Amino acid sequence: MKKPLIFLTSLLLAFVPARREPISREMASAVQAFLGTLDNTQRQLAVYPFESEERFNWYYIPKERKGLPLGKMKPEQQKAALALLKTALSDQGYTKATSIIDLENVLRVVENRPPNDTYRNQDNYYFTFFGEPTGKGADKDKPWGWRVDGHHLSLQFSSLNGKIIGMAPAFLGSNPGIVRIEVPQKGKQILKDEEQLALALVNSLNSDQLKKALISETCPNDIFTTNKRKASLEKMEGLPMPEMTESQQKTFMALLETYLNNYHVTLKNQQMDKLRKTGLEKLVFAWAGDRQPGFGPGKGQYYRIHGPTILIEYDNAQNNANHVHSVVRDLNSDFGEDVLAEHYQHEHK
Repeated sequence: MKKPLIFLTSLLLAFVPARREPISREMASAVQAFLGTLDNTQRQLAVYPFESEERFNWYYIPKERKGLPLGKMKPEQQKAALALLKTALSDQGYTKATSIIDLENVLRVVENRPPNDTYRNQDNYYFTFFGEPTGKGADKDKPWGWRVDGHHLSLQFSSLNGKIIGMAPAFLGSNPGIVRIEVPQKGKQILKDEEQLALALVNSLNSDQLKKALISETCPNDIFTTNKRKASLEKMEGLPMPEMTESQQKTFMALLETYLNNYHVTLKNQQMDKLRKTGLEKLVFAWAGDRQPGFGPGKGQYYRIHGPTILIEYDNAQNNANHVHSVVRDLNSDFGEDVLAEHYQHEHK
């Protein structure tokens, strides 16, 4: 008679989630594990002082970068690097990031490049570290951070006093936006929700709402803030969230959360808490370009979500509207700068 009870208990225990370390500690452990695999030559490529200006250099074009690329790592080191990436992201975010890296293989076919081509190469994604988490003595209060940066993927994280204080800029791009050629990835659309939810929202607006939301009939060729160290726009344009219907607000929040849900749930909640404190009602939605899905000249779409502390931009204009750029910027604390400024001021005193 005891066997069913034992079986049921085992079954229930299987569904109890294992207790996880705080995200900052989990990430610090993954950083230490990765750095522990490096030889001296690799370490010199990968590690910079936290105060280095290199921390602010990020790009979303194919070019050589500072740091240690996947192509110069052994298989076990690549595994440790991706394990680190996984600590920062949700399953959704990790799948998007690795799929973006995989698109280099599609671009090689699209552009008819030779097998030995190194320009479109999934190995050209670089891991760079600024300072190191030690967790010992006085050093445990020193800031540290890391970055993964390559064509169409740029993520950076900063930590101080056992807390992740910076998780932006966060850039995800997709070229092609939809894979249309005969390759194993055919039909893949990595940033599908980012497009479809925004189209659903803009096409639900009435004429008065659209007058506020529509900032241009023409789609810009790229996101406005590009890869600037400090993101800013001259003014906040668009339709305020309180002027949307309940159904539209639901779609708007689903769109916002599509971006935030790429992060580990703790980091996502940090961002949502910050937005609630500054006021979700202060967020605005702006649109430019064509309002129907399509592919070809003049079919591009651009939109942004803009608030006192956040700017999300999405642009799909290049390559006949089949080349997507998207970015999340923290207008107060890209690279954790506002928290770090307070820390240094207090430390100086």
